[in-house]
Amino acid sequence: MHCPFCGMEETKVIDSRLVAEGFQVRRRRECAHCHERFTTFESAELLVPRVIKSDGSREPFNEDKLRRSLQHAVGKRPVSEDDIEKAIGRITHQLQAKGEREVPSKLVGNLVMDELKQLDKVAYIRFASVYLSFEDINEFSNEIEKIKDLT
Repeated sequence: MHCPFCGMEETKVIDSRLVAEGFQVRRRRECAHCHERFTTFESAELLVPRVIKSDGSREPFNEDKLRRSLQHAVGKRPVSEDDIEKAIGRITHQLQAKGEREVPSKLVGNLVMDELKQLDKVAYIRFASVYLSFEDINEFSNEIEKIKDLT
């Protein structure tokens, strides 16, 4: 790996640790020429499938869009950024594990709902009310009852 400070090719690994629940390796490196130290992260490169939207159009999976949706749902709730990032990692990993080139957006939405159900019940209801497009108060009430049954 090239040194980001002097550009020399020779660097050595001085420390390695697993991070991101074991899905990444953090490596501390030192340049053999200028002796500067820097950190790199290594992870398996798995393809994330394209998303087939409900109108039939296809788009690349967008982790930033997923992050914004989760952050919007958990807004002003006691959920840490670290918990959100872990949820994103689990959702992405599940999509990669499918081994499919394309997945329906409904699958992504259901994975988000499963994660939110574990993170925060209020955030789950917020997301579900938009995602499931509740038509009336009864549908909203039924979803709340389902959540109550789980606790």
